[in-house]
Amino acid sequence: MPEPGPPPEDHYFTAEPASADERRTLAIRLAGRDVVVDTAPGIFSPGRIDLGTQVLLRSVPPPPATGHLLDLGCGWGPVALTMALASPEATVWAVDVNARALDLLRGTATRLGLTNLRAVRPEEVPEVAFAALWSNPPIRIGKPALHAMLEQWLPRLEQAASAHLVVQRNLGADSLQRWIGERLGTDVERIASAKGYRVLRVCSPG
Repeated sequence: MPEPGPPPEDHYFTAEPASADERRTLAIRLAGRDVVVDTAPGIFSPGRIDLGTQVLLRSVPPPPATGHLLDLGCGWGPVALTMALASPEATVWAVDVNARALDLLRGTATRLGLTNLRAVRPEEVPEVAFAALWSNPPIRIGKPALHAMLEQWLPRLEQAASAHLVVQRNLGADSLQRWIGERLGTDVERIASAKGYRVLRVCSPG
């Protein structure tokens, strides 16, 4: 019999990471507050706030004070935590397929007393409309899967609401901007460009 090979490499979009769940904490600053968050291997950017997310958080307007807010592809949660800290009267839905990332974010939210944050899988989100959608989307899942994800979630924006997406320029930010506008028939504007990233503002389709 052939020798068993090494376990498959984890990706940040792996539902059940195979790597050791060696949890640690990270001290960072979000929404003007110094906070401690939980991280671990097998998720996206476990050791820091990645550069794209930093660009996104510097570029977006303050989140709506109330309503349902969405972080699509939340990872360990810098975007969702920012929303929840800044808008305590809103309900923040932090969505990911990575079970470890969701569990880490739930632990952080509990430590910070953020009862308005829900860290869930996509199918666990109720049929609500979103007052805002912020995302550093998982570009590396491939174009068909990425397009399907955006077609699923962007139409769920409230009328006159908008989404903000950060995408690396050399991973197709400009072509994605064109595709969203053409496919969804909505206005898509580049509101920031820094460190090789574009921040796109997508108006509510329809």
